[in-house]
Amino acid sequence: MSTGSKRDGFSSTLAALMVALGSAVGLGNIWKFPYMTGTGGGGAFLVIYLFFVFCVAVPIMISEFVIGRRSRLNAVGAFRRLTGNPRTPWSGIGFLGAASSYLIMFFYSCVAGWVYCYTYKAATGAFADITKEGAEALFSATIGAGGAEASFFSSTVLAPIFWQVFVLAVVGTIISLGVAKGIEMAIKVMMPALFVLLIACVIRALTLPGAADGLYFLFHVDFKQVTPAVVLAAMGLAFFKLSLGMGTMITYGSYFTDDADLSLSPLKIAVADICISMLAGLAVFPTVFSFGVEPGAGPGLLFITIPLVFSQMPFGQVLLFAFFLLTAFAANGAMLSLVEVPTIWMAEEFNISRRRSALINCVIIGAVGILAACSADGTGYLGAGTLFGKGFFDLFDYLSSNVTMPIGGLCIAIFTGYVMRRADLFDELSNHGTLRNDGRAAFIRVLLRYVTPVLVLVIFLNALGGIKL
Repeated sequence: MSTGSKRDGFSSTLAALMVALGSAVGLGNIWKFPYMTGTGGGGAFLVIYLFFVFCVAVPIMISEFVIGRRSRLNAVGAFRRLTGNPRTPWSGIGFLGAASSYLIMFFYSCVAGWVYCYTYKAATGAFADITKEGAEALFSATIGAGGAEASFFSSTVLAPIFWQVFVLAVVGTIISLGVAKGIEMAIKVMMPALFVLLIACVIRALTLPGAADGLYFLFHVDFKQVTPAVVLAAMGLAFFKLSLGMGTMITYGSYFTDDADLSLSPLKIAVADICISMLAGLAVFPTVFSFGVEPGAGPGLLFITIPLVFSQMPFGQVLLFAFFLLTAFAANGAMLSLVEVPTIWMAEEFNISRRRSALINCVIIGAVGILAACSADGTGYLGAGTLFGKGFFDLFDYLSSNVTMPIGGLCIAIFTGYVMRRADLFDELSNHGTLRNDGRAAFIRVLLRYVTPVLVLVIFLNALGGIKL
């Protein structure tokens, strides 16, 4: 897509909401939310997470939508247009967002590869009559555990890389088709089907022996387990799950129709996202306690528990295949938004085609993402290698969720609250005067000036040891 061509966009307000929700609802809900709730102590983590969603994430999402639609440009060009300065330092927010997208995709494409692999294994009957021990062994094999002594060209090492590359090929193909014909069309099919299957998982999980213990763990609040690191992780998860601070919502905002209510749309997206996260928690934790799996088991929690759920159901193998297929679709939805950020920036800034830009970015992600694919487990091919005390998989996750996204979100809130003209903000939030919501717009501006940036800064500095809560 060249800068001289007509800019692509969503076909309707409903389509825009569906795609933005598709970006938010991905592996963050089905994979990351359950295992981080488990490692964060259950109900207390959940309460803190919900606080950050409504006091921090929703105002920042509103800001990103406003910036995107007002400028009708990519995450870098948006700040140049709104400030009227082609060399404005505020465009650094867009570059930081692109960096966040890359960091997330380096490890996220790896996890999506595991989902694709499980989809294939479910189709071939690999989970028939599976036990807890069998599920744990199968997950270890999928992520390349025990490959530290293996040759790089062994199946143990190459298998997770193959699935990661396969994922990127699928995502790159959809991205190259454009916004309406590619991203929007894919999300419209994937989201409703995933929701239905997730409900089926919840119903079965709640009927398992010991399910009550899982519900107690999820909803029991004990703030004694809360540390500054847990608080930062909860805020980071809110940013991660709602695709904030990475340029995604600025990019999608630039595709929004003029009649979309930018003050209410983020709230709808956040509530829908929370509902799906809770469904995932209700599917996972009753199963965890029923089968004696450790709730703080980490990234493998989903891949161990879900096969156990379906093993107890009639037609379980068929449903398990459908579940992982649709989980792969959900992963695609989030990855489409992540890859779209650098893709549209590169296409517009360098005047190259969307297809060529998508190819370049997928190659970059695949080349660096191999580091994550080979280090997801401590016994993997690169498992012993660390940088700043972390393996590559964990490092990419930590830097994006706990550093680049919160900093990006902080800068976006400051820009919208202090730099962007009040009249421009109110004009977008009122859809150019067609909506009467000056009171709502004023409240949002107060949040962006005095509440959201303060919360992000205090939590971020506290986690780094700079100040005390």
